[in-house]
Amino acid sequence: MRIRHLFTLVLFLVATLAPSLLAQKGTLPRLKVSENRRFLVTESGEPFFYLADTAWELFHRLDRKQAVDYLALRAAQRYTAIQAVALAELEGIDEPNAYGDLPLIDRDPARPAVTNGANPGNPAQYDYWDHVDYIIDQANARGLYIAMLPTWGRWVHNEPQPVFTPANAQAYGEFLGKRYGRKGIIWVIGGDRTPTGVEETWRAIARGIAIGVSGREDYDKVLMTFHPRGGQTSSSHFHNDNWLHFNMQQTGHGLAAGVKSWERIAKDYALTPVKPVVDGEPLYEDHPLAFRDTEHGYSFDAHVRQRAYWSVFSGACGHTYGNHSVWQMYAPDRKPINGPLFSWNQAIHRPGAAQMQHVRNLIESRPQLSRVPDDSLVADPLDGADRIVATRGEGYVFIYSAQGRKFTVHLGKISGDRVRATWVNPRTGDRMAAGEFANEGNQEFTCPSQGFGADWLLVLDDTARNFPLPGKTL
Repeated sequence: MRIRHLFTLVLFLVATLAPSLLAQKGTLPRLKVSENRRFLVTESGEPFFYLADTAWELFHRLDRKQAVDYLALRAAQRYTAIQAVALAELEGIDEPNAYGDLPLIDRDPARPAVTNGANPGNPAQYDYWDHVDYIIDQANARGLYIAMLPTWGRWVHNEPQPVFTPANAQAYGEFLGKRYGRKGIIWVIGGDRTPTGVEETWRAIARGIAIGVSGREDYDKVLMTFHPRGGQTSSSHFHNDNWLHFNMQQTGHGLAAGVKSWERIAKDYALTPVKPVVDGEPLYEDHPLAFRDTEHGYSFDAHVRQRAYWSVFSGACGHTYGNHSVWQMYAPDRKPINGPLFSWNQAIHRPGAAQMQHVRNLIESRPQLSRVPDDSLVADPLDGADRIVATRGEGYVFIYSAQGRKFTVHLGKISGDRVRATWVNPRTGDRMAAGEFANEGNQEFTCPSQGFGADWLLVLDDTARNFPLPGKTL
């Protein structure tokens, strides 16, 4: 009996203390761009699938317990990154955080409001940046990188008088780089604004971060991208900048037929010099479609699944999920932005958030660094909300039918004399056999069901490779 109690105590202590101990050790490896310039990898070359959640107001609006509850759930759902903003959009420099602290002295980015100590029980010793430290450490301890935006774009534009200038922007960047350079951080310059006219301010922040991290302007020691305005991409202004390691799209919250996110990703994928690309803000779950809820209603899990597979199969190195209530951390006592349907602590449990792990599971079940987009695998990929997208790698093919429409596959584009076909349900990750075929000619496939919300994945494997089946068995 004593042994059982002791074992239980040990398990409790491990569960309680492990996250903070891991955070102190900074166990997350540094990330970089792969040798073929298409993907993200760890410093040892292991593939890293960027599966992010959008939590713009995380630092600004949540207290320690709320933040940990949120991070623990997203880690359990197999996310790898959390997108959050140091100086948040919703009055983030003028309205205090959960502990009554502001981030800057007199709204000056060159003067971060820091105090001695980091004791949350003593308000005089626990400042805004101590709270950011805590959340980053708790995220890293759970295997989550923080994709940190140094500031939202409004504070760079902020007409008629911007908070940021090229002069104070570099100083602020150096502060962030020195403080967070050894933590699990992916740096995301920008924040939902067109950079035209303020490009040098954004470049100054990037330069400052690099100097803060390593003592000199060395972009090999950091991983950076740029979050653009809706419908835009980082490549339009910064593709040739040395600090921009991978491109980020914001395909936004419009209807599929107008957005055509697969085309946007493919366009950045085709650029030279070659750089990875990711959709950093697609259509959120529970968002007014095209910002017109009375006309189009709200999005739901089927919409966010479509955006995920369309982007990843078109060449993206990962994907970003978002929920309309979660990005703003909406609660009944807060001013709602564009009609959120739930409180944030309810919205984190919405079905689309949990379904994103099936994207990661699928991609990681096969050799990742050989994967290329290839819609020519499908005789007629259709368009709009019916779009069918395909990708292939060493010995495998993935095809996504957004509404379960049947399709014809041109076989023979991967190795092997025969291919094994498997259906995977994107809603659950379940799988079922779909036959075995000679790897030549054309083969028609009829999805198990059809209609909006009845999307399906087809996996074709070279039988000689003996790949494990992806997902779960029905």
